[in-house]
Amino acid sequence: MSLFSFTRFRAMVGKEFVQMRRDRLTFAMMIGIPLIQLILFGYAINSDPRQLPTAILSGDNSSFSRAIVAGMQTSTFFNITHYPDSRAEATKLIREGTVQFVLTIPEQFGRDLLRGSKPVLLLEADATDPMATGNTAGSFPEIIRRALAKELKGPTAHLNQDASPVEIRIHNDYNPEAESQYNIIPGLMGVILTMTLVMITSLAITKESERGTMEHLLATPVKPLEVMLGKIIPYILVGYIQILLIILAAVLLFDVPIHGSITLVFILSLVFIGATLSVGVTISTIVRNQLQAVQMSLFFFLPSLLLSGFMFPFRGMPQWAQAIGSVLPLTHYLRLIRGILLKGNDLGESIHHVWPILVFWIFIIIIGMKRYRRTLD
Repeated sequence: MSLFSFTRFRAMVGKEFVQMRRDRLTFAMMIGIPLIQLILFGYAINSDPRQLPTAILSGDNSSFSRAIVAGMQTSTFFNITHYPDSRAEATKLIREGTVQFVLTIPEQFGRDLLRGSKPVLLLEADATDPMATGNTAGSFPEIIRRALAKELKGPTAHLNQDASPVEIRIHNDYNPEAESQYNIIPGLMGVILTMTLVMITSLAITKESERGTMEHLLATPVKPLEVMLGKIIPYILVGYIQILLIILAAVLLFDVPIHGSITLVFILSLVFIGATLSVGVTISTIVRNQLQAVQMSLFFFLPSLLLSGFMFPFRGMPQWAQAIGSVLPLTHYLRLIRGILLKGNDLGESIHHVWPILVFWIFIIIIGMKRYRRTLD
């Protein structure tokens, strides 16, 4: 018998191609995951976001104030979306994440400018994500200089010589030193929960199917909803242990300031943990083996990681990518956690981040129940 036979080798290669053709889900993942990466990194990822939502709190209606607002609007960095009537309303907008910036123009701004008193322009930035605000805040002084240069002509041209005619103050709220770990560590809470809970749940249930124990379960009078909840609840404890470990590491190792209620974090995280575990259960009703379970878990995890705003600024993505990201529970959970831990948001300011996760959870449970019923047939 020869040591190597080209005929036997060709037969083995042919066998593997036949096996690959039969395992359509694995083949789809092999093609799908690289395509997703290519499309997302090529079209959706942008580390220099533009048109960031901005609120203008103005106590002045002079031509100088209007020129500043117009200059910001045409700069492509700012998108003026709100004109709050009070400081409290402006603070609420930035705390809830509705706007990225708040510009305060003081009363009698135009009069003080003409007098040479150098009035103060205050730009407040939601710096929980320094990557999203850094370039825009850095461009602000030049935008103001150009806007005022168009107005300060003739008798007032001397005000625009040498130093700036206004004093510009930029406050990086919630992260004044622009520390990246303040943004990353709370975000890791959602990323780790998504990666581990989806994969662990899908693998655990798929393993039961491979071993035949699921057939015994299907023979019992247990309802699909009871099975799904029974599979989810034990892993809820695992999720809470992960949250506790991440919070301890954030405080003890990385010095991340905690401004909000840890109790509120645990209470509201239940919805996200439940939704994530339900994804794992639903995946287990689709796949046939543990390899496919891992592949499907990655297929869900990859868009969640890239489109949620964890790695790249969410508002820097095109509208179609933001629309996809808004469906994923991780996107809303990141805003929820960062809002509570870094901004000190209370229940009222956090609840609007919870209901999209709850809707996703209900939708996934319905899909999982229907898939589970098919396995009974």
